[in-house]
Formats: sequence, C-alpha cells, structure tokens
Amino acid sequence: MSSSKWVSSSAPYVVPRAEGQGDAWQEEAAAKGGVGTQRIVGAGEVAAPPEVARLFAIAPDAAVVVRQRIIYLDDQPTELTDTYYPVEVARGTRLKGTAKIRGGAVTLLAEMGYTAGRVREEVSARMSTDAERRLLGLSETEPVLCMTRLTLDAAGRPFQVDQSVFPAARQRLRYDLELSN
Repeated sequence: MSSSKWVSSSAPYVVPRAEGQGDAWQEEAAAKGGVGTQRIVGAGEVAAPPEVARLFAIAPDAAVVVRQRIIYLDDQPTELTDTYYPVEVARGTRLKGTAKIRGGAVTLLAEMGYTAGRVREEVSARMSTDAERRLLGLSETEPVLCMTRLTLDAAGRPFQVDQSVFPAARQRLRYDLELSN
C-alpha cells in the first residue's frame, strides 16, 4: 500500500480501546489494506522540553515521562512520536517502560482515571532535521509536518502531550468537527 495517499484522523488515538480490541494504528492500517506497526525506542523520565513544560504548565526542565516511538506502515517508517506525561501520572506505571501496552497507552490511562475531555492539536511544517531524514528515509529537501497534540481531562487538566513528525509528502491529516448550537 502506498503511504503517499494516506489520510489519517486523530479520533481513534484519543479514545480508550474496548476489551480485546487491537492497537488503534494496526487497526487503521489494516482497514486501509496495510500493516501498521510501531517500535518503542526509548522511555523514562527526562527534563521537559520547553514546549512540553509550557503545555503542562510546569517549571522548565521539570521531570516528565516520555515514550519515544517510530511508527511504520508496511515496514516503512512513517512517523516519529514522542509522548509525554506528567510524572505524577506516569511514574511507577507501564508508561515508563518500552514494553507494548495492551490496548495502548490511552486505554491504560483510562484505567487509571485519565480520559480525554478535550484535545487540541497544532500542525506546522518545516524542513527535516538530519536525524529525521535518517529515521524516516528522507532527502535533504523533504519537509515534515509537525503535530503537537495536547490531551486534557474533563476538568481541563493536561495529562498527555504528543509531538509527532511525519514526512509531509506522505501524510494528509483529516479533521472532522461536529458543532452544536
């Protein structure tokens, strides 16, 4: 399956999975005739990057937990995602490790009492870095899309920040909004 025509929606990635339901990315890729996998390349406590500290409203360089992943479509790297959690949410949980979590992190968070009440995403474009070119198989002239997703609970408390990088030519993001009057 060609990833150059990939259209992705964020909705499945912020809703907990039902019992026995597979990984959201594997399910989305399979529905479109592809094979979606991911590799967790790092996890643990780190100093919060400036944007993450701002979104969590914590002190610069305060400790957070991060899970770093490379997302694959048909064995080709298609996305780099670092997901951050406040230490009071993730310390001592499976979020701090590199093992896969049945149902995904969103399901684990829901089991811990953290569900999305509001999600805010911001998308920008820029030229790729050396590391991104190496990991995503890009040329020096290929730009990337950068998406930051902030997930807040029903009370407005932030509990997850995702920072994703996609090859711009291989990705199209779709946002469907339902507005009530």
